[in-house]
Amino acid sequence: MLIRTDYLNKIRGFYNSNLVKILVGIRRCGKSVILDQIINDLKKEKVNDKHIICINFEFIEYEELKNYKKLNAYIKEQIKDDKMYYVFLDEIQNVDNFEKVINSLRASIKNISIFITGSNSKMLSDELSTVLSGRYVLFNIYPLSYKEYIELTNKDAYDLNNFWDYAKWGGLPNRCEFTSELDIKNYLHSVYDSIILRDIVKRLNLQDIILFDKILNYLLDTIGREFSAENIVNYLEKEYRKVSTDTIYTYIDALCKALIIKKVYRYDIHGKGMLKTLNKYYVTDLGIAQIKNNNKDFKNYIVLENIVYNELIKRDYEVYVGKNNNIEIDFVGKKDDKTIYIQVTYELSNEEAREREFNAFKNINDNYPKYIISLDKRDFSQNGIKNINIIDFLMNEDL
Repeated sequence: MLIRTDYLNKIRGFYNSNLVKILVGIRRCGKSVILDQIINDLKKEKVNDKHIICINFEFIEYEELKNYKKLNAYIKEQIKDDKMYYVFLDEIQNVDNFEKVINSLRASIKNISIFITGSNSKMLSDELSTVLSGRYVLFNIYPLSYKEYIELTNKDAYDLNNFWDYAKWGGLPNRCEFTSELDIKNYLHSVYDSIILRDIVKRLNLQDIILFDKILNYLLDTIGREFSAENIVNYLEKEYRKVSTDTIYTYIDALCKALIIKKVYRYDIHGKGMLKTLNKYYVTDLGIAQIKNNNKDFKNYIVLENIVYNELIKRDYEVYVGKNNNIEIDFVGKKDDKTIYIQVTYELSNEEAREREFNAFKNINDNYPKYIISLDKRDFSQNGIKNINIIDFLMNEDL
């Protein structure tokens, strides 16, 4: 089993805190495994099994507890003494009014530490924030990074076949159990279908799944490009489908809430402010993108950018698309007082590519680090701008 140390290191300091620990991530990204690893940590510290209450709401034996009043009563019945109790509620978004249970337990029981997981942004809703009133700490859980994928599979990180396997089929941990492309596709389709049926269609009562698929396919075909709802409307009209921009935004919001895609805002480097127009979208897991994408060259022109974006947010950067006058910077990353600028390209082996990528940083007069990430093994760094091989970037968390 891969111990997801990066996440555990972030969570360990809160094991005995009365703040609610919320783990949020796309379905099958490994949240339940992290809960198991937290439980193992507690057992190593000699916590008694009776003080660990674990409920997975995807298991049929806990069906009755999806009633929030019964859930509240059940947990309270388990509290027998004044020692700390650790409560793990997995996929709790399946319980209506679950936030009332959490708030009630926190208010009425002092010796309780609560961990909850969820697979959609209902976990981040205004309602939840209002009820818990800041009495929680949030941990975003992502599919395997490339470094974790290498650790899990024991493969050679610098073998490009392994890199492109990750780039094509993504980082959902269970997909690494399969070796044939057919098995991987079937698994990823099952994950996608569960997301659509449970987290989108049911919750939003969507009637037109075919339209939903077409919108998603368009977004995947244009990942990393500036987004325009009008372009989707025109695209659908060619498919003999008429749809309003309001409907487009409703469906895209559903995709974001199901954590399939993430919106990235633009940032004006000179004005030092966020721009809320011409956003971009990136996919949370490239395996899901692979099974839904119609572009045969998907990996060749956008996948590197998506991998770098996912790695940056895993490293806790706030990530924006940079606007430098009329030139675009692929990513501006901000963390604490640190800012970095990043261009991502396939390779810098020809003069035209080097000129394009290095010139993107012209007229940025601050002294923050600037990087170009590419597949090149040769180092093309110049004028204080550092060229990094993408595998080096993914395997060494120096940035």
